[in-house]
Amino acid sequence: MTFINEVLSGEQLPPSRNANSWSKRVVVGAGLIAVFAIFYGIYSLLGGGGETNDYVGPGTGSVTITVNRGESLTQIGNTLQAADVVKSVESFTSAAANNEASTTIGPGKYSMQLQMSGESALALMLDPASRAASRLVLPEGLRLNETVALAASATGLPSTDFEQVLDNPDVLALPAWAQSRPEGFMFPATYDLVGDENAEAILGALVKRFNQSASSIDLEARAAQEGRSPYEILTVASLLEGEVIPEDFAKVAAVVYNRLEADMPLQFDSTVSYALGLDELELSADQLDTESPYNTYKVSGLPPTPINSPGESAMEAALAPAKGKWLYFVTVNPDTGETKFAKTYKRFLKLKAEYRAFLDAR
Repeated sequence: MTFINEVLSGEQLPPSRNANSWSKRVVVGAGLIAVFAIFYGIYSLLGGGGETNDYVGPGTGSVTITVNRGESLTQIGNTLQAADVVKSVESFTSAAANNEASTTIGPGKYSMQLQMSGESALALMLDPASRAASRLVLPEGLRLNETVALAASATGLPSTDFEQVLDNPDVLALPAWAQSRPEGFMFPATYDLVGDENAEAILGALVKRFNQSASSIDLEARAAQEGRSPYEILTVASLLEGEVIPEDFAKVAAVVYNRLEADMPLQFDSTVSYALGLDELELSADQLDTESPYNTYKVSGLPPTPINSPGESAMEAALAPAKGKWLYFVTVNPDTGETKFAKTYKRFLKLKAEYRAFLDAR
């Protein structure tokens, strides 16, 4: 009874020897909750314990998406999400924000996979392989008709569309010194396609790219310094592309100028092949006797136009030829492109015999 009376009268019980046990339990409990939260967060990031806003891995399957002109990375992310390439727009834009190269993503069609992580999707879009189906790739040294064939194939547009534009070349913003002659101005490069282009827009882009290159190497001013017109430089550059590999451009340019100075015909098989519409550089005597202003065996000086579209390195070589008095050259190994040079006709005949021996051995 005494115990009950003490409690009812407000008297406090004696302090327990575990008076701080409750506070300890609170602290320990809070610590356990914090540890659990950390582990749960890691678990969630690794894809467990619920939904995430990103797929894991490189994805599977195949899907083609289109990036339109002027689209932002967020808009591209929306397209990817709608096609189930990525799980969320944020997974793509977050990856793009951490990669400066993402700003180079251009318009066109991209071959993607389904359910890719944002980083995997970005990496594939930056891989040229994903653009193979929507790019026009023009190597150096293509003739005008070859450029048209590749452009038609890449775009699905009929060749006649391009030919009609070339019949009215003034719409292409050719330099004034081109005098409305389009051969040589279809600059070799890789061009991204969206699919909404027409023939005029595509050919216009090629000429625009030529003008940019000509400006970057200061073609007109440097040609004037050499006492030549920019059109002559472009024509010489096309001969280099038609005859030898890039390593020999500068030396063959020297041969061209040395022969012109000596009033010797160039005697380039490539110009006769151009006149005949052939790709061969080994021509018969009858073919070399062809009547054409492009037959540099019979007509002195440069051909009337370029014979293909040269690249920037060929134009550079035409502007800055090697120093040497060579008058002849022979590609003694057509398989490797190995070319040897001669200053005398006697030496030239020896090189020609070496070439014949190579053909006989092969």
